[in-house]
Amino acid sequence: MSAPRVEIDLGKIQHNARTLVERLAKRGISVTGVTKAILGSPEVAHALLLAGVRGLGDSRIENIEAMRSSHLAARMSLIRSPMLSQAKRVVKSTEVSFNTEIEVVRRLSLEARKLDRTHAVVLMVELGDLREGIMPDDLVAVVRETLSLPNIVLKGLGTNLACRSGVSPDDTNMGTLSRLTELIEATFDISLEIVSGGNSANLDWVFGGTHTGRINNLRLGESILLGREALHRHVIDGLHTDAITLVAEVIESKLKPTQPTGELAQNAFGTCPTVTDRGTIPQAILAIGIQDVDVCGLRPPKGTEILGGSSDHLVVTSLTDNLIVGAEMAFQLDYSALLRAMTSPFVIKSFKSAANVSRLREIA
Repeated sequence: MSAPRVEIDLGKIQHNARTLVERLAKRGISVTGVTKAILGSPEVAHALLLAGVRGLGDSRIENIEAMRSSHLAARMSLIRSPMLSQAKRVVKSTEVSFNTEIEVVRRLSLEARKLDRTHAVVLMVELGDLREGIMPDDLVAVVRETLSLPNIVLKGLGTNLACRSGVSPDDTNMGTLSRLTELIEATFDISLEIVSGGNSANLDWVFGGTHTGRINNLRLGESILLGREALHRHVIDGLHTDAITLVAEVIESKLKPTQPTGELAQNAFGTCPTVTDRGTIPQAILAIGIQDVDVCGLRPPKGTEILGGSSDHLVVTSLTDNLIVGAEMAFQLDYSALLRAMTSPFVIKSFKSAANVSRLREIA
């Protein structure tokens, strides 16, 4: 089989998703399966739907359009605030979009009227991580105008934490979101269907036994795909952490010294690596590099050490593997490495569990 490639085990992803859906359902929380890390893969999306996710969410309209073209019967949400220039595409391809700017909601209203359809919005609230979100003091005014716009339905409120600043979801910020929900409902005499508390970083808080208040939805990607929560990257009990692996091929294998020869300056990426002289060691080069994957996010097999990487080369040493030319090595990935590997056109995407795929398509 050709390399480099990402191997995606649909059965393990389905297991992870179903396990989280069932555990969260006991806390009154539904799951939106987030597909952005796997570029809106229809195969993975089918597995998520079979596992019982409430709908699919992605931050790129292009990924959502790709899933739509595969005839997925699912509610699609754009979970990044829409671009004004893409408003028509958002209304055509999604049922819901997550918004922070009233100007964008106005444009969505205009495009929805042109298309003679209704578009639902979730308004995102800033609760400390300082990425996207309406400031709490401005929320009532934004809701008031949103409710006045034709062809727009206010579906709910949401927030996002731990992505930019690493702010942890806790009783304080989740309690604030619950109180804001009740404030909006009381002020405007409405009932909000969705209160989306965040992402895979919320799992420790949810499963910690705390009262979850009005939170009834989470947007999960990393925890399903990699089997880890997103605050400390701890393994979630009962989940597979090897549902996705990266496989690369050895293109050179030699004994080489660890100490460079000559005057040292910056490398190709503007850094000056620190080198420890360890004598002569077995060194192998794999045909993948920084253009394809976040090298720092790779976990090599036991006994193998990553020595460094450049645009197209990954340098490793191993005392346990026979790193002959043509041999393959499999790596586990963190979220950053997964995102880049899935985005690279030079990395093949290979799906395991073909029987599951057929069953998923039959159900769809």
